[in-house]
Amino acid sequence: MTKIHELSDVLTDQIAAGEVIERPASVVKELVENAIDAHSLEIDITLEEAGLQKIEVRDDGDGISTDEVLTAFKRHATSKITDRKDLFRVKSLGFRGEALPSIASVSNVTMVTSTGKTGAAVTIKGGELVTQKPAEARRGTTVTVADLFYNVPARLKYLKSPNTELSKIVDIVNRLAFGHPEISIALTHNGRELLRTAGRGDQLQVIGSVYGMAATGQMAPIKASDADFKISGYVSLPALTRASRSYISVLLNGRYVRNFAITKAVIAGYGSKLMVGRYPLAVINIEMDPLLVDVNVHPTKQEVRLSKEEALSHLVRTAVAAALGDRNLIPDGWDNLNKRAEKPVDLRVMSQALTAVSRGQERVSAAIQPEKKAPVAAPDDGQEDRHQPVTIRSRQDLKSPSMAQFESKYKNEVVRPFGESNFIEPAATSGVSQETELLQAPTTERFPTLSYIGQFHGTYLLAEAPDGLYMLDQHAAQERVNYEYYRQKIGEVADDQQRLLVPIVIDYSTSDMLKIRDHTDTLASVGLHVELFGSNSIVIHQHPTWFKAGQEEDTVKEMIDWVLRDGRLTVAQFREKTAIMMSCKRAIKANHHLDNRQAKALLTKLATAENPFNCPHGRPVLVHFTDTDMEKLFKRIQDAHESAL
Repeated sequence: MTKIHELSDVLTDQIAAGEVIERPASVVKELVENAIDAHSLEIDITLEEAGLQKIEVRDDGDGISTDEVLTAFKRHATSKITDRKDLFRVKSLGFRGEALPSIASVSNVTMVTSTGKTGAAVTIKGGELVTQKPAEARRGTTVTVADLFYNVPARLKYLKSPNTELSKIVDIVNRLAFGHPEISIALTHNGRELLRTAGRGDQLQVIGSVYGMAATGQMAPIKASDADFKISGYVSLPALTRASRSYISVLLNGRYVRNFAITKAVIAGYGSKLMVGRYPLAVINIEMDPLLVDVNVHPTKQEVRLSKEEALSHLVRTAVAAALGDRNLIPDGWDNLNKRAEKPVDLRVMSQALTAVSRGQERVSAAIQPEKKAPVAAPDDGQEDRHQPVTIRSRQDLKSPSMAQFESKYKNEVVRPFGESNFIEPAATSGVSQETELLQAPTTERFPTLSYIGQFHGTYLLAEAPDGLYMLDQHAAQERVNYEYYRQKIGEVADDQQRLLVPIVIDYSTSDMLKIRDHTDTLASVGLHVELFGSNSIVIHQHPTWFKAGQEEDTVKEMIDWVLRDGRLTVAQFREKTAIMMSCKRAIKANHHLDNRQAKALLTKLATAENPFNCPHGRPVLVHFTDTDMEKLFKRIQDAHESAL
């Protein structure tokens, strides 16, 4: 038997690297977190071959003093905590002191750092010091990691394809950027820029940098607080979803964490507004006392233990529900049609269209303003006055002469949402043309007043409103109306029961019967009183009056199946599932023709619903076509031609 002995420092660092450094994304995460903790304002990340060949992280933070550089590469060496009490007051992203020695033990690391006075450069290969020398005094730190896992080739077998590894790096950098919008973060791979944030502290702008600017128009801000927590951030409208929960980012005191309870609370806040299998985009900021969270439960610090998790989940759920509660969630029909084939932007056509708009506004302005003498024309040098683009790649560019000229020129401009006119109508004067009146923005309401037109294929209803045409799915509409009715009825749990002439007897296995015995109170909470009948059977003598005639036994079986599948189902969740089931069973189906009276009654009931936009399963109830959409469909609006101007 071999003797017990102490492992070498290099071997212990490599063992620690197995927990902390799993893949290139782990290296990027640890180095960027160190840069954030160093109070950096700009962080540049450069990758080669998905980080396996090279990872370089450059920041303008505090830097490390010359006499502490080698200490930084020792295991459990850190500047962020000093005693046991600090473990429960952690405000920095890192604190364990394992990242740098772990990285250095499985790669070639070069660090150049300075506090602004003197600089130092060290090179460490496989955990062993190679060189140490003075360096430039630029404030900040640059860490270059090359040949990752060169000395532990077995780790390379478990890595995925380069694209997969790169996507994991991009994902973690995105999350770090969400948590720190005040820092300008740039990510470059093989010379191609993948991400750049402005560092202006605007989280919505960072969301636009990650998911595209089109997504920012479909994000709703959330805000809530109580004695222990403060919630803020953005959630997407139900029209903008993904097929995975991974687009929900939870940021706890600026730290990205994975927490199933909070993610579940975000989804629960949507209620029935999400389609089955679809999940929102969300960035949730949670500020709390560090004493209420234990971040020292996992080496990567992405899993944490929370105190008062249930209260926090409730606050998140109510904040999301409140953010979506008063919004018009009717999807635009024209946008849905165009999603099938999006064409690239034709800059020539866009230029012609903008010219047309500009000339049209000049004609409107001429009709309003008093006549002026034409100015003397300047000599034509044969060149048009072209606007040069202003490019911003760093904070220094914000102080450039071109930026100052741009700000001076447009500082009095009124910027409005894309698609609205930027023309500002002056005070009313005599002789104002009808064309200027059309520039007034119409007022919007949460749900329109619909006038019934007719039915299409026994499935869809057509209605009109002052703002255009609406097409409704009659089954989804009645599902929504029924759902809100049954949700109220089931919540009341009245004593009204329908006695059965012939009782319903259902047989179950022994294991199922044991579960049913534990949930008789849950079943009774919705008015379903189950009596035991022998060792493996139940009997139902009566049922709530809202059961659909002829489907009593099927309804009972389905309700009992829920408690068998999910033994942790709460009373509230059970009532929700029951209301959804009953609303679907009692709704009209496709190819069912309605007369005018029935259709109008359905529209009237839908308008009074708490959420008239989605069925209980999340599908849209209606879509909207504006007058402009219809004119586009019939080619009454066409691209402007320069020859016609």
